[in-house]
Amino acid sequence: MTQCAPRRWGAVALLVLSVTVLQACVDTLIVGGMTTGVILAADRRQLEVMLGDHRIESAAGDRIDEALKGEGHVNVTSYNYTVLLTGEVPTAQARTQVEKVVGEVPQVKTVVNELQVAGASSATSRGNDAYITSKVKSSFLGAGKFRPTDVKVVTEAGVVHLLGLVTREEADAATEIARGTAGVLKVVRVFEYVVPPRTE
Repeated sequence: MTQCAPRRWGAVALLVLSVTVLQACVDTLIVGGMTTGVILAADRRQLEVMLGDHRIESAAGDRIDEALKGEGHVNVTSYNYTVLLTGEVPTAQARTQVEKVVGEVPQVKTVVNELQVAGASSATSRGNDAYITSKVKSSFLGAGKFRPTDVKVVTEAGVVHLLGLVTREEADAATEIARGTAGVLKVVRVFEYVVPPRTE
């Protein structure tokens, strides 16, 4: 009995550690500060897919760094295995190369290449994009037409990209809100459409 106790507490400690690590990973993926249970309930992706998206972003980032040798500025966003590429690359050849190496990452089903052939954006420009993203997300909160956690917002050079698993009505509502946000130059939809639940 006494000998089993350390093993039992060791197992409990390991379980707690595993849950803590998992929670930290999921919080980073979606919205920081929320508990895992709330996030899972609020995201239409399965946990396996959410973690898969995180792995894709990490692997794609490594491959891009290797391909560009430090040149350019590329953001990788994976949602339900669809990868959005935003940012700037030095040449059209680099743009094609980045799309190719990202498309070869396991589990990637689609690559949406929104990279621009241009010099890397400034810190000021990136700060403005982050501000626009926060404004769009804030507007989503007050709309009441869809769950804000179902729509991911990525802004690059004033262009807002919307990703998520949504109905067409939700997509239209999110697009309209984003278009009406000050500072937004254009809205690009990268949605996957789902069928709304049937109401009896």
